[in-house]
Amino acid sequence: MSNPLGDPGHGHSPAAWTAITIMLIGFSIGTAAFYFDQPWLVWASVGLVLVGLVVGAVLKRAGYGVGGSKVTVKEH
Repeated sequence: MSNPLGDPGHGHSPAAWTAITIMLIGFSIGTAAFYFDQPWLVWASVGLVLVGLVVGAVLKRAGYGVGGSKVTVKEH
């Protein structure tokens, strides 16, 4: 059944899943590093979160985002 409001399926794309996975790993490492008082690793994890953001944007522009040319739509 399709959504009458035209919901594009936020986040159901390889670009979104890849970006969020990288960012989640960055947040997890950063949290542990903060707990163990390792400032350099906290800042490195901030960099990893930013890498996730960039990777998501690049994959979206390459056609792997929601409605992209390289993504097949699956009905639920």
